[in-house]
Amino acid sequence: MNYIYHNPRWGKSRKSVEILKNEGLKFEVVEYLKTPLNHKILSALFDMLGIHPNQAIRKNESEFSDNNIKEILSDKDKLIDAIIKFPKILERPIIVINKKATIGRPPENIYDII
Repeated sequence: MNYIYHNPRWGKSRKSVEILKNEGLKFEVVEYLKTPLNHKILSALFDMLGIHPNQAIRKNESEFSDNNIKEILSDKDKLIDAIIKFPKILERPIIVINKKATIGRPPENIYDII
């Protein structure tokens, strides 16, 4: 199955959904602020992205600075736990097509995995 981990309030997320629809791809929208992600899903996403979780953190979010997340950036498991607790710090959207993933910033990154 194909997924987009999405926040409809953000233009990059909406543009990514538009690209997926225009390409005729079937996908499931996961609004991760409404449907929290768990450790297993996040770990799998970072594996598909081929990155450490610290490469997908929004460091300008107040939840990042207010909760001293900078202190745990090198610890994968603690950082995933922080993303679960403070999902707004996760870079978005994340698109998964045929078990390949990309961060849709810019949305045109989608073309790299389709």
